[in-house]
Amino acid sequence: MGGREKPMEYSATTQERSTRSVTTHCPYCALQCAMRLNITERPQSAPSITVEGADFATNQGRLCRKGSTSAELLTGRTDRLTTPLMAVRDEDGERTGEFREVSWDQALDHVADCVKAIQQTHGSDAVGVFGSGSLTNEKTYALGKFARVALGTSQIDYNGRFCMSSAAKASTMVFGVDRGLPFPLTDLDAACTIVLLGSNVADTMPPFVQHLQGAMAKGGLIVVDPRRSATAELTAEGGGFHLAPTPGGDLALLLALANVLFEEGYTDRRYLQQRVNGLEDFRRSAAAWWPERAQAATGVGADQIRFIARRLGSAASRAREGGEPVFILTGRGVEQHRDGTDTARAAISLALILGLPGSTSGGYGTLTGQGNGQGGREMGQKSDQLPGLRSISSEADRTHISAVWGVDPKTIPGPGTPATELLHTMGTHSEDGRPGVRALLVHGSNVAVSAPDSGRVLKNLRALDLLVVADFFLSETAAEADVVLPVLQWAEEDGTMTNLEGRLLRRRQAVQPPSGCRSELWIFAELARRLGQPTGFPIDPAEVFEEIRRATAGAAADYSGMSWEKLDSGHAGYWPHPSTDAEETTDAVISQTTGPRELTLSGEPIIGTPRMFESTFAHADGRARLSAIRPRRQASPQADELTFTTGRLMEHYQSGNQTRRVPALDATHPEVTVEIHPAAARQFGLEDADYAVLENAQGSMRAKVRLDETIRADTVFAPFHFSGEAAANALTRGLTDPHSKMPEFKNTPVRIRRADSQEAAS
Repeated sequence: MGGREKPMEYSATTQERSTRSVTTHCPYCALQCAMRLNITERPQSAPSITVEGADFATNQGRLCRKGSTSAELLTGRTDRLTTPLMAVRDEDGERTGEFREVSWDQALDHVADCVKAIQQTHGSDAVGVFGSGSLTNEKTYALGKFARVALGTSQIDYNGRFCMSSAAKASTMVFGVDRGLPFPLTDLDAACTIVLLGSNVADTMPPFVQHLQGAMAKGGLIVVDPRRSATAELTAEGGGFHLAPTPGGDLALLLALANVLFEEGYTDRRYLQQRVNGLEDFRRSAAAWWPERAQAATGVGADQIRFIARRLGSAASRAREGGEPVFILTGRGVEQHRDGTDTARAAISLALILGLPGSTSGGYGTLTGQGNGQGGREMGQKSDQLPGLRSISSEADRTHISAVWGVDPKTIPGPGTPATELLHTMGTHSEDGRPGVRALLVHGSNVAVSAPDSGRVLKNLRALDLLVVADFFLSETAAEADVVLPVLQWAEEDGTMTNLEGRLLRRRQAVQPPSGCRSELWIFAELARRLGQPTGFPIDPAEVFEEIRRATAGAAADYSGMSWEKLDSGHAGYWPHPSTDAEETTDAVISQTTGPRELTLSGEPIIGTPRMFESTFAHADGRARLSAIRPRRQASPQADELTFTTGRLMEHYQSGNQTRRVPALDATHPEVTVEIHPAAARQFGLEDADYAVLENAQGSMRAKVRLDETIRADTVFAPFHFSGEAAANALTRGLTDPHSKMPEFKNTPVRIRRADSQEAAS
């Protein structure tokens, strides 16, 4: 077969129709809802596919609009990429904006030749790689290995830097390890109180809402968001609470809540004495944020701060006496700031002083966004990491990985450049004097839309000597490429994903891909061979997974005790799960119960560690680490400016490269809108359904006005799923958190005005 994937075998013949079902998981968010694809073979045309929810703990048979329509992109698409493309150039070498179809050999030979020439002239780090939290674990692992072994470059990062890096950094600093939810999602079902900061799950992952129902019924859902989002609206159903701090005010709010808990004696002293270091440092920093001071910084009333703190403290006290648990959850809204890591640390610290993490009283978790956002940051595509959450700067970690890869540890490059700087310095020089990359290979990302200061990124993409994009549709980034490589969609290949709970799942091939498409695993192997690395790049996902087991053995994210066969037979694997001689006898079967700390998994066999931190945290001394947290001064908008914040819609996902192609989803929200308070709209001469122009030093965007009485009057909101003149990230700045290097998407000063007649018509 020349290294190509083996075609899927079908039960249908050319004379008959047959229907079969394949159970797999959704291609979108990290909830990874189980779904059943019902495929009817049709002899003379593409198969017909319908989707229905399947029973699984996270979604319990439910699907959102995106999941329900996900199969529409699998068959019968005229815009599907099925043949490699190369940009057409004129006599002067300038791009004409058109592509020509080429063979796979032509495309890969051209890429390899260009990479060799660029690296010979400018060095190994002149070639960069950009990955994705949507790739399977196997492709993510292979991408990191390909970059460091076949390309020899340190310049690799991924789009998870835009959405999970602050929470990951905070969890690592405090707990010693990064797992988004260190407990099963079903633990939330029994909660009396859930604090949800900066996450609109009712729109972004709707089946999640059923896990909030228990807290909602008890009046214990507390949502922190500057918008009256769909999730914040849920607080009205059961007497919950919505706090609307100014964008960037979450850190001061969390410190003020901690201040009240300390002052009024609600902390769990025994837990803190036994399990936590650094308490006094954190206490002193919280002491500076009494409620009246926080009120001035956040816009949340001092009395409201005290009320919420007392409610939290009382609920946690009851939980310690055997009552219902309390959980604190964070999302991107509190993390996509210049102090996002500190804000996430403050939320973890609040949970710790209440005695929640690793106890029967509740816990803390952060909600991963992308489908494989958790696995994507574990498998080695992050600029400072190797597989298993290993550090690329650790001699011991490099030695372990080099043995698995069969290379000298000295040949593995050191830390690379985080995503925002990587994209903003392409073809130039970084702040530390290193030259920016001259070639970029992009897999599973649409950086022309999703990156901050996207106008700058688009300019830099066009200045590259070589841009290679692997995708299944011609995204805005692929449209700028020199070479476009058509790859497989989610239901056309096997693999594994790691959901927001740290649970390993099997993604199953359900349909045969178009004949011209290839898996990234095959592409990596073919390019590696052309670059002089002919071995060590298997194309069978199961074989790659076996290598992942060896690479992660003994690491924080240890997958070694899991196996392809177990996952294929329906086991749910939570990492860490070290391999042991007694592995088969240690698997636990946890049946459905109603206890507050027991799983509801319909009797499915569980392997690994569903709940972390029950006896120890991941630092060497087994204790969590609190420390002082001091907010930085935030830049305030000028008198003629508002604070611009971004987010997602229920109907769309990420850059919209997939969901904007689904007619039902596109029709529901076909164009970008900007939410603005009526008072602010009057100030700037805007009415509902007008077209407005938002502007700042980075760029401008045009959006349809939607009046919203529930949003703060100093804030405007727009989704980031649209491109061109509707691109929200044309406005967001390249400012990043100093710890995580996450961009500040949620707090951008902008001016807003009514579009003139020409702008409104464009």
